[in-house]
Formats: sequence, structure tokens, C-alpha cells
Amino acid sequence: MFAIYNNGTVGFRSTSDNLYNLKTIEEIEPIRFEPKEGLIQDFSSQLSQEQKKEFLNSYKKIAQLDTLEPVYKIGDIMTQDVFHVTKDSTIEEIYYFIKDKKISQVPVTDFGKKIIGIVNKNIILTLLMNNLDDTQTILNRKIDDVYLPEVITADPQSDVRHVVKIMLDLKIDAIPIVDESDTLVGIVSKTDILKAVANLPKLQLWS
Repeated sequence: MFAIYNNGTVGFRSTSDNLYNLKTIEEIEPIRFEPKEGLIQDFSSQLSQEQKKEFLNSYKKIAQLDTLEPVYKIGDIMTQDVFHVTKDSTIEEIYYFIKDKKISQVPVTDFGKKIIGIVNKNIILTLLMNNLDDTQTILNRKIDDVYLPEVITADPQSDVRHVVKIMLDLKIDAIPIVDESDTLVGIVSKTDILKAVANLPKLQLWS
């Protein structure tokens, strides 16, 4: 289940399929191989259902695909000890944390850990680059006017594969994870995904 928060208010809560109806996805035209006419024949109409099933299972064995792979939830791989800030935090606090931890996004919460937005590394770096003569003034500013109020979240029970697809399609570096009471309980980043692929047995990122 996914949600979109705007300054702490839930404006959307539904499945990944419905999320695509709200967000513009860049459609990539697949490369198609078109053989010469008559080179390949369609035999599917000549096969029984049992034969089709047998051919499919044979292909999966050749491709070494495990049809019984476990489905991992995003709560299995998320970072639970997540750094978060409030609107009263300064840009300097976040800048040095992002720099030291090599992360790209930091959730913004109220004092009850209810998510109200997210701070993006690129916004902070752009502000600093545009004000090189007075960077300390920028660093002393509160994040109240630079954080992004709209943030996409997922719950811990979301399928890892669905979350990864949303991250890739919408070009999101990290997704905060919130529980049923809208409280921040973790975050999942591209680094978390790569670690999971390397360490979890039989994790497959396709459905």
C-alpha cells in the first residue's frame, strides 16, 4: 500500500496501480525483433493446455527461474534506524549528515514522527552553489521553506518488487516507510535494495 502526504495530510492511499494514475510515467518503447515473414510460425494454436504448461515449465527450468521464490516485504529490507528532522532543523544539520552518511533524502516529521515532507540533497546543494559568497547564511536557515511537502510513502507490508518499480519509474532515490498510524518506521533507499539483492536468498525483483 502506498500513500502521498502533503504537509502531513494524507491525500492518497491506495495500491501501486492507482498511484500510476496520479503520477506521470515516462513510457519507454520496447525494442522489438521482427523476423522475416514465414521465418517463425505460431505453434501455440496447435498445442493443448497441458502441452503449453509443459513447455512453460521447461523454459523456466532452462532459465533457472524459481517459481516458488519467497515474496519479501519492504519491511524486511528497510533501514529502521532512520535519521529524520523537524521543520525547525537547520540546513547545516542536514547538510553535514547527508555528507557524512552519503544519503540523498531525509524525512521531515513532527515531534510525533508523523511524516510531513522530505529534504532532497539536490535542493540543498543547489542553494549552496547559487550562494557561494554567503554559504553560512544558507546553512543557518531553517528547512521550513526548502523541504518538499509532497512525499510518497509505503507501508512495511508492501511487496519489495512494487516499491522498486515505483522508485525506478518515478525516479525516487528513497521512500519513507510508515505504519498504519502514519508514523515513520523506516526508509528504503537504492542502497538498501542493492544490499538485499546481494544478501537475501532468491530475492527476485520481478513479479
